[in-house]
Order: sequence, then C-alpha cells, then structure tokens
Amino acid sequence: METKKRSLGTESLIVHGPHFGKRENGPLVQPIYASAPFQFKTAQNIADVMSGKIENACVYTRCGGNPNIVDLENRLALLENGAGAIVTASGMAAIAAVSMSFLQPTDNFVACATAYGGTYALFNEDLKRYFMSASFVSRQDYNNPAAIESMIDGHTKFLYLETITNPVLDVIDIALWAEIAKKHKIPLIADNTFATPYLLKPLDFGADIVVHSATKYINGHGDVTAGAIVCKNLFDLEKIRKGYMNHFGPMLSPRDAYEIVRGLKSLHLRMEWFCRSAKRIAEWLREQEMVKKVYYPSLSNHPNHNIALKQMNGKFGGMVSFELEGGQEKAWRFIDHATAFINSVSLGDLESLVTHPWSTTHAAYKDKDKIKAGITPGFIRLSIGAEHPDDLIVSLEGALKKAYFRL
Repeated sequence: METKKRSLGTESLIVHGPHFGKRENGPLVQPIYASAPFQFKTAQNIADVMSGKIENACVYTRCGGNPNIVDLENRLALLENGAGAIVTASGMAAIAAVSMSFLQPTDNFVACATAYGGTYALFNEDLKRYFMSASFVSRQDYNNPAAIESMIDGHTKFLYLETITNPVLDVIDIALWAEIAKKHKIPLIADNTFATPYLLKPLDFGADIVVHSATKYINGHGDVTAGAIVCKNLFDLEKIRKGYMNHFGPMLSPRDAYEIVRGLKSLHLRMEWFCRSAKRIAEWLREQEMVKKVYYPSLSNHPNHNIALKQMNGKFGGMVSFELEGGQEKAWRFIDHATAFINSVSLGDLESLVTHPWSTTHAAYKDKDKIKAGITPGFIRLSIGAEHPDDLIVSLEGALKKAYFRL
C-alpha cells in the first residue's frame, strides 16, 4: 500500500524553513554575510549570472542577492504558500513597492477604509502626487460585493485589504474580495501583519500578494524594522523586484534579515500564548461596566465572528481593542495608569503594549474619517505580550479604577 507523503506542518516550516531534514557539515545558525558585493572567479561567471544563465547566485545585496536575505525570503514564501518573497526595509516600504509596481498616473485602486494610519496616508495623500487615487470601502460594506464592484472601473489596478484591520479588528472575507478581483482580472493584495501566516494564509483564500510589517510578529522582539512581500506567482514577484526594488533600493540589510530569522523561529510559540491571553483579556474587558465596546474576533458578538471562524485556525490573534466611556480624557488617564503595558505605537512584541490610535497611529486620518473607520477618542488598542495574563488583568483593573475614580 502506497503511503501518501505528508506535507510539513506550519510549526516545522517556522523553525526550519526549506532546511527541514537536511544534514550538512557547517554551522547550525547561518552566519551574517556582511558583504554588499560578491566576487566571481571569471568574467564569464558573472556574465552568466547577470544574463540569467546561472540562477540563485548572489551578486549584490541591494538586488536581494545575499544569503541572509535569500534565506528569510524562502522561509516566508513557504509559510505563506507563495511562489517567492521579497523582504524590505520596513512594512511601509513593502506596501509602497507593491503599490508603485502596479500603478501608473491616472490609475486607481480600491482599499478597505480602516487600515494602519501610515498605509492610509500613503493611499489618501502621497500617491495623489503621482496622480494615483484610492477609493475606500466603508466598514459596513466590507463584505458587500455590489458596493466593492461599484468602485471598480477600467483604471482600477488592484484591490487592497487588511486581513484583520488595524485597529478595530474587522475580519474581511478574503475569498469574496478574491472572487471580485478575479472577475475584473486585477490582483488582490492582503496585509497579513496582525494575523501572521501561523493563523491565516491569505493566498490559500485567493489573494495574489501578501504584505507584512515584519517589524511586528514575524520578528517579535521590537528590535528590527522590516517588511515582506509574498507573491502567488513569479511574474508578480519579478515585476516588483526588477521594476521597483532594484532601482528604488528599499532593501533589508543582511544583519536585520539574520535577526528576523532568529525571531521567526519562535512565531508559533509566541502566537499560541498571545492568542490565549488575548482571548481571556477580551472576555474580561467585556464584563467591565466602564468599557463601552470590546473588539476581538473570538467574541460571539463580533460582527465578523463567522468569517474569522472560516478563515482562521481557531485562534484569533494577540490584538485586543476596546472603547472607553468618556472619550480621550479617560483613555489617556487609563493609559497613564496601565503600567504593565508599555505606551508605544508598535505591536507584536514580547512586552504588552498600549496605544491610543486617535492621537498616534491613525493621526493621519481626519477626525470625521476616524469616526467612519470606527476609531473614537476613547478607543484603545492592546498588543498582548508574553506576561502572565493575571498580571495584565490586575493592571487593567487598576487603570480602569484610576481613570474613573481618581484613586
């Protein structure tokens, strides 16, 4: 009887990448290749590489030709079930690289209305200087095909979504958007930063390109700034690499690629803890009378709970958001007293972080657009870290009391 070969589990791919089961003489951990150019024995050697006759040879680090960069890209492509990957100097560099690779003057695209503030500013302000424009799908229409299609015309070059939106944690139906994109013969780009490939693989649901701020969960230690692009097909990959990356040069450094591989190896362990703690904290927050609303996809009253059940593997991420009664005054007072949480604009680290999006990460939005996006002055975003959840809950409880009763 023939035994069907089992595909590797995500956990094994996280630890080993493409190296699982391979035994070689040499270091367990790849060294840092701190070299910009690479040398060749003969003129014919380098000519064959540059012409494409010889593949996978390192020539120059800016062009992705560095063993540390190649290793990280191969690992991320495997994790997202993509044909290949490109790593960049930041998450915004990744989003800009993809956008500029597909857009020309007078082109447009369609995106979800709630997104990271830097993404929104790029789409709503910076790209306008190049005569490129975005149409934003409102939250209530994220899963309304007619509303999305009404924004598409002959100049629309792609659809863009966040798999779990920042900061209100909406979960968008990727397959629905992918079907629309396919119908109009344009790519679907998905920012998978909040979910990570451990919890959700957008390419499996029909997306064409995935982007990440690898600064966040993929690295997980708050010490490297990086981005990533994973493509379903090599045509899109080469379009981005040759048409943008090689000439604009927002490449990740070999040392940072090395650091991210080190952080990536524990992604599944970190996410398991974060998800368990976040779920518990979300359920606790829901019972507090000063908390107006809690945003977490595992909660049965979350508007996209069923979509999250369909797309995610029973775990719903390490981000929890909530809205306090009393607006910004109470939110700021709460943040100042939630001492177990570091007041920072980032996320995905081992330390728990607290953020006031209205005045920080989403300040690029006009006030009226913040409200439409679900962000209010009393809105707070938590990135749950590796501390014991009991300690975090004690801190949250104390901060709520001090925010409202001025103890």
